[in-house]
Amino acid sequence: MADTNTYTVSLALYRYLCQNIVGTENYVKTIRQLNAVRDDVMSTKSTAHIVSGSFGEGLEMRGSDLDVMTIEKLIEVYADENTRLNPNKLYFRMETDDVEPGFTRLLLEKVSIRFLKYYEELNGKYYFSSAIFKQRFLDTSGTAMMIHGPCLTDTRGYLDKCICLQCKTWISQASQWITRSNNAWPSYNVKQSIINQGVLIVPIGVKGSPNEDLEWRISFSVGEKMLISTFTHTQLSCYALLKILLKDVIATYTEFSDLLCSYFLKTIIFWISEELPQSIWKPDNLIPCFMRCFNRLIYCVKYSACLHYFIPENNMFENKIEGRAREVLLDKLQTLHRFGWRCVLFSNQLSCFHVQMWIDNVKPHTLHTIQVAKTLNSKLLFLSNCLKDDAFKIETYEYKRIIHQIVSCDQSSLKYLYTYYMSLSCAKYAQSIQLISPGSSNKHQYKKYSSCLCYLLQGLHHDSVSGWLMLASFFYKSKQYSIALLVIEYSISKCTSEKLTRFIDMTDIHYKLLQLKSFQEISLVRLWKIMLADFMRFKRNSLLIPSELQMEVENRICFISSIVYAHFLKVLCHYYLNNVRQCQDSIQTLQLVITEHYCIEKDTYFQNKAYNILGIALQLSGDYKAARQAFMQSLKIYPDHKFNTSFKRLSLMTS
Repeated sequence: MADTNTYTVSLALYRYLCQNIVGTENYVKTIRQLNAVRDDVMSTKSTAHIVSGSFGEGLEMRGSDLDVMTIEKLIEVYADENTRLNPNKLYFRMETDDVEPGFTRLLLEKVSIRFLKYYEELNGKYYFSSAIFKQRFLDTSGTAMMIHGPCLTDTRGYLDKCICLQCKTWISQASQWITRSNNAWPSYNVKQSIINQGVLIVPIGVKGSPNEDLEWRISFSVGEKMLISTFTHTQLSCYALLKILLKDVIATYTEFSDLLCSYFLKTIIFWISEELPQSIWKPDNLIPCFMRCFNRLIYCVKYSACLHYFIPENNMFENKIEGRAREVLLDKLQTLHRFGWRCVLFSNQLSCFHVQMWIDNVKPHTLHTIQVAKTLNSKLLFLSNCLKDDAFKIETYEYKRIIHQIVSCDQSSLKYLYTYYMSLSCAKYAQSIQLISPGSSNKHQYKKYSSCLCYLLQGLHHDSVSGWLMLASFFYKSKQYSIALLVIEYSISKCTSEKLTRFIDMTDIHYKLLQLKSFQEISLVRLWKIMLADFMRFKRNSLLIPSELQMEVENRICFISSIVYAHFLKVLCHYYLNNVRQCQDSIQTLQLVITEHYCIEKDTYFQNKAYNILGIALQLSGDYKAARQAFMQSLKIYPDHKFNTSFKRLSLMTS
């Protein structure tokens, strides 16, 4: 009876995780596909990009950082003697003597004067400095970043970007991993794929080492990502429970909040996955699997031993979890263990879990709707804005490569994914094209005009509205106000209450629409094209944003709700056409839209930007008193004088 009860609770907990935290198997698959395609789209001849961490593995957890790894292809590391054939590359040899397991120094055998400032001499040899390497990218990032471990982190702590190198061959330190396990996991084919990927080299040394600045850590991020992609959904759910236990329960105790990290938990679940048959990892066995992992964590802390999965000689707990800190942590873990699996209920993510509610099957259409809702609050939003626009000139290899992927891809879901990212990239790149160049010939200007229009037409496929409004911006900037108004009216007709927006609380209308069979049968990206009214993305110093908003993009990117931007652009068009009455009507409509929060993203940034834009429109019409009130409301919502231009606009009005 006890076993039956455990199975019942396991199944209920598994369903709760699928619906509220981890997502369904299809959701995880979609996130992984989006990441894979984005990585491909972002990669160029000189750099490769990998979304890593939990999100890269398809597991988006509350409070997790967004981890992106950028591989410098023009610098290559080799483990042993190797023939270097490419004169355009810089080669380094790994030197692991007198270095802790899992770390290396990078020896330059042929000194390059061009890169001399990145080297340091040690015992007559030149080594690549990991500290200087990180500082170089910090100095050239152009944004508010700081060094955090091997990464550059934005000041909000949202994005971790690691610039790293690659060794394309497997290393001797991890050679025993190839033959260590005779179990079914990981399979032979998976092992070979991991081996073929080699390893990454990230810029951080052993803390406290006398040559710390010359040391680099050997990273298996790509291999670990591949291992997790082989997990059953139960394994992934178990990993999620471990992370919840760590972040929401264990780490809340300040005396050891920094002792454990999610990488240790990942290592533990790797070891246990290797030991157990895959048949164990099934939904009705989730709790026993979780408790096995929890028991292993306690064992590791008790004996100060957590061995690296690929390099067991590297004990990650050595010199870290010991002494008084270890005793206190162990006591807390053992106290939590007395609650059994219920210890996770101390997390507010799981505190409302009641077994009886989740015994019955969750309806498939409900899971589909939740999957859609999760993506609207996903870090995919941030990743989309990280796309490089300079890689998408028509004449570039990268542009042609992605076009080839779209045309030749047999799988329709992947074809739509490539089209989605291509659309985002084209809409962004079009903002770099200068439509009017003083002194240029008519032929040259017409070529620029046609090129920009071409990109904007390709940028209509990532949602239902924003691409059209960017096209309207193009006609506005070209002083074709009547054509711009036609496009604006079409765009406004798509901004309706049943449309989806980012950060939305979905209503009954949304649920009923998404339960229709026609919506359930199409891919997520195609659904975005039909139902998502996404916001406007203006790049830094955009050439397509109206001059009235140029202050918003001075050395920063700018996001504006599509419905707000549509009505503002309508105000501008009528203003320059001298349609006084229509201009006033458009301002009143804009004011009503903002007051009623109609189709505006539920986020203070977008709300403050809306009032800021309303103030500009009112100022343009000559109603300075109302304009000041709008600017003051913007500052009340978002009182950051550095990023909210309402402060500057108010000061200019009073000067």
